[in-house]
Amino acid sequence: MGRRLFAFDRSFGVRYVAGADEAGRGCLAGPLVAAAVLFDLERLTPRDVRALGALNDSKQHTSEGRAELFPLILRIAARVAIVTRCAPGIDERGLHVTNLAALRDALALVAREPGVCLSDGFPLGDLGHQHRAIVGGDARSAAIAAASVIAKETRDRYMRRADAHHPGFQFADHVGYSTPEHREAIERLGVSPLHRLSFQSAAYQQLRL
Repeated sequence: MGRRLFAFDRSFGVRYVAGADEAGRGCLAGPLVAAAVLFDLERLTPRDVRALGALNDSKQHTSEGRAELFPLILRIAARVAIVTRCAPGIDERGLHVTNLAALRDALALVAREPGVCLSDGFPLGDLGHQHRAIVGGDARSAAIAAASVIAKETRDRYMRRADAHHPGFQFADHVGYSTPEHREAIERLGVSPLHRLSFQSAAYQQLRL
């Protein structure tokens, strides 16, 4: 899989390919995490490509698989950037605007010339670098797939740590997504400082916020 994804990135004919993706866009609680990964295709070795042979969209991996890929990506990538946006910031600025800004900021931290910046699905406007929005990019581009893994693993680790500070919400299990257990905890406990109050979720309808 990874070899095919790197072949896609090489098809742009540039030395540097940066990819960005986010995790947590559809969550009720916790931060939005955007990551960008830059690969230097001229310095990438066949051994590096083999090491990332399992690289794919983070949603196609188990948590154990993402945990194994995480340090490999950090070692092999030329640059990695992680940008987070908290729940109050999402509520204030709106999810879509926050998401696009986080992806732009992450790519700005890693981009190099001669290169191209790739984002998963969303066009990001003027980045000051060649930019392409790739539909389904986390399953097509190695750089975007790597960013997907970094963003998801970073966010999941944060939510597992947050579980101890917000007992009863079971953040370690659902990492903020709208599961039956999460909705029941909101009904029983109310909301925590990690919850996004701007979401029009059925989980909030019974609360007086």
